[in-house]
Amino acid sequence: MIDVIENLFGMEPHHLNSVIFSLLSNIIIALIIVIAGFWLTGVLTRFITRMLKKSETDPGLVSFLGSFLSMALKIMVVVSAITQLGIPMTSFLTLIGAAGIAVGMAISGTLSNFAGGIMILVLKPFKLGDEIMALGEQGRVSEIQIFNTYLTMPDNRVVIFPNGPLANGNIVNFTREKTRRVEWTFTFTHDASFQEVKEIILGFLKEDIRIISKNPIVVGLNQITEQGMQVKVRAWVKTADYSQVYFDVNASAAISFSKGNIQFAKS
Repeated sequence: MIDVIENLFGMEPHHLNSVIFSLLSNIIIALIIVIAGFWLTGVLTRFITRMLKKSETDPGLVSFLGSFLSMALKIMVVVSAITQLGIPMTSFLTLIGAAGIAVGMAISGTLSNFAGGIMILVLKPFKLGDEIMALGEQGRVSEIQIFNTYLTMPDNRVVIFPNGPLANGNIVNFTREKTRRVEWTFTFTHDASFQEVKEIILGFLKEDIRIISKNPIVVGLNQITEQGMQVKVRAWVKTADYSQVYFDVNASAAISFSKGNIQFAKS
């Protein structure tokens, strides 16, 4: 048996035992480095994130820096574990270089997303909590990370955008300004009186305290078609009230015109 071991490994059994023990020790230490390092990374990232939030740093920047710090520290932990295994960093880098084309293609997209994240933080087309429409989706910005931005949809779905395409695409920010204009279009039968319609609309709009009174309410005859008389209504509200005011005014219109015996035109 001893002769077989010497022939296979070219060393005496006690030397082989020493090598195996050293290898297993390095593997165990490397695993401890990874487990403890990742745990400490989480603790440190959460601590720094809390400190940044207390200092009233921009929430988007806090999310971005937290994500960046976590990734950087994890890379350091992995490199330390690889070094503990006795793999020279020059050999490790050579291995990466051998797969240069594949890695380069992957990194090009990653770097594009990283640059997009920087652009979003610097140019600030939106911030955490804003409602935006981008890349065909509309939702509330819930996270801005180094490579991706997270949008929470009204039904609680989460859409994840790569920062590169997001930063370079068209973005509609619905909540950047403090006020928004709400617009309604009502179509009535031809026998309806525009003046009466206008008075009714102005009546229930002025009763709604959410309508900003310093901005003029517009009630105009948009056009007359074969279907009937089309009336356009415009008013200003606080951005936070936009959706609810829109639905409430529709309900008020239905009730008020029914009481006034004013008929909507059939489509």
